[in-house]
Amino acid sequence: MKLSTTAEIAGFHVTETLGIATGNVVRSKHIGRDIMAGLKTIIGGEIVGYTEMLTEARQVAIDRMLDNAKAQGADAVINVRFTTSAIMQGMSEMLAYGTAVKLVRA
Repeated sequence: MKLSTTAEIAGFHVTETLGIATGNVVRSKHIGRDIMAGLKTIIGGEIVGYTEMLTEARQVAIDRMLDNAKAQGADAVINVRFTTSAIMQGMSEMLAYGTAVKLVRA
């Protein structure tokens, strides 16, 4: 399945818009990451544990969005976007969304 953050995919034409495809995941921090993050705030720099957590969450959200698009019969998801939000203290949601479409070669 093709993915694009743009409204078009080179070499293809959109023949049908099927609807919004979404995928999300809620992740929580664990105490080990919190302790390391707390120490990192003293000396500065990247908090690798959180970066890894968000990278994994983004991939899960993409995979779920693709599953949702496939269930709609899509060939691609265009205009893909990501958003995050805090659900409660220590929990964040990663949401991937876009437009599920049918394609033909140009």
